[in-house]
Amino acid sequence: MHDQIASTHEAAFLNLNKAAEYLGISPNTLYVWRHRRQGPPSFRMGRRVMYRISALNEWVIAQEQADSRSNDALNPLTQKPMKRAVRTP
Repeated sequence: MHDQIASTHEAAFLNLNKAAEYLGISPNTLYVWRHRRQGPPSFRMGRRVMYRISALNEWVIAQEQADSRSNDALNPLTQKPMKRAVRTP
């Protein structure tokens, strides 16, 4: 039973280094994002910075949806051209 709880804990949370590896970025980038309050949500568990794997996955999906290359609704090539404003002297 204890082993099952430990494996669930390891699967649910990642420390900063393992989260960076999971995302394929450097730990320093993840550290800077955290300092700037950017990037995936994190929290402290005691003295350690931790990331939920589910939060990392959700953050990646949100990043993907915010990119016009992945989201046709944001693709400027599929939008109608905007009319220019007429300047009055």
